[in-house]
Amino acid sequence: MSRFVEITAPARFGTGFRWLLASSWATNLGDGIALAAGPLLVASLTTDAFLVSLAALLRWAPPLLFGLYAGVLSDRFDRRRIIIAANVVRTVVLGALVVMLTTDSASVTGALLALGLLATTEVFADNTTSTLLPMLVHRDDLAIANSRLQTGFITLNQLCGPAIGATLFAAGSAWPFVTEAVLVGWGVALVWQIKLPTHGRDPATRGSVGRDMVQGLRWTMRHPAVRTLALTILIFNVTFGAAWSVLVLYATERLGLGAVGFGILSTVSAVGGLAGTALYGWITRRVSLGNVMRVGLVIETLTHLALALTTSAWVASVVLFVFGAHAFIWSTTSVTVRQRAVPTEFQGRVGSVNMTCVFGGLVVGSTVGGLLAARIDVTAPFWFAFIGSAIFVVALWRNLTLIAHADEEPAPDERQVDPARA
Repeated sequence: MSRFVEITAPARFGTGFRWLLASSWATNLGDGIALAAGPLLVASLTTDAFLVSLAALLRWAPPLLFGLYAGVLSDRFDRRRIIIAANVVRTVVLGALVVMLTTDSASVTGALLALGLLATTEVFADNTTSTLLPMLVHRDDLAIANSRLQTGFITLNQLCGPAIGATLFAAGSAWPFVTEAVLVGWGVALVWQIKLPTHGRDPATRGSVGRDMVQGLRWTMRHPAVRTLALTILIFNVTFGAAWSVLVLYATERLGLGAVGFGILSTVSAVGGLAGTALYGWITRRVSLGNVMRVGLVIETLTHLALALTTSAWVASVVLFVFGAHAFIWSTTSVTVRQRAVPTEFQGRVGSVNMTCVFGGLVVGSTVGGLLAARIDVTAPFWFAFIGSAIFVVALWRNLTLIAHADEEPAPDERQVDPARA
């Protein structure tokens, strides 16, 4: 057991990282359970397709509405306390939902309200959690440390969690939410053990919330590497969202698969992520982070092309396996580059800009994908994704290799900023 712990979380990373990793894995399992249990709960309470669709909307809307504000808070106050407070609120909401379910008083309105509150508190918890790693781990170890956190996300949130959530829901509608509450509470207890260096801004130096948001946006736009990352994340989530928004229709109409086959396609992609986890250290020891990002974006572009052309479920499975490995490697690399580049006092706000780009791109992309599929055919979103990605890769090709090295250069005029002048 001790050898497993040393391999997963080496002693040189510090005890704080081990507490953070354990907390992240616990809450990721809880979130994965909710991915399946939330929609199942709403569908069990109503047959109205619009109300059922709101369950998905309520997961995507909070990051757009509250992401920038969450970033301001995490740069102003004690980050450990923010995470604890957000997860305590999540536990209380889950407890209230369990009471409604066990007393047969649950309504679709109450369920949607609870899911919306859970997604909102998750924004504050997740944004702030992302700022802890650079405070606990040396910058040279950030790539491997991020890969360990991502391993938990893939295995527990994406692979195990939804299956467990669906199984628990079948046993009783309250069980998945009881389990999630226990896991989130456990995550709180683990974060409580973390000791952080002094951080948070002096109240006398704080500007207004709006000025802090603008300051975070300005820092992002003035730093070439982080600006390029944010733009890349936005564009590639538009193209990804367009294609993946109709993946279930693509699987049934284009590949001739049923519900089980679609589930297998999703699982194959997650398994590819695990392969990326196993190879990440080996790859980053031999390939620069800039070239890792270059190759990854080419793979993503070719993924859309391959899926647009093929009608074979086997070919699509191989493509999605490779895509899953790429998605893990690229996201881990981009987070590492951003964490290295951004000063501690800006981690929350710049991270929230990144979060807004992610979900903004997904919302726009899914809308475009739905319209293209409805007016042309189910492959049209994949052609859109391929062409858009290809144009963007060509435009950014030279800049991508510079990203991994620009973290040593501060953004112009932003090292020492007087918030009152921001």
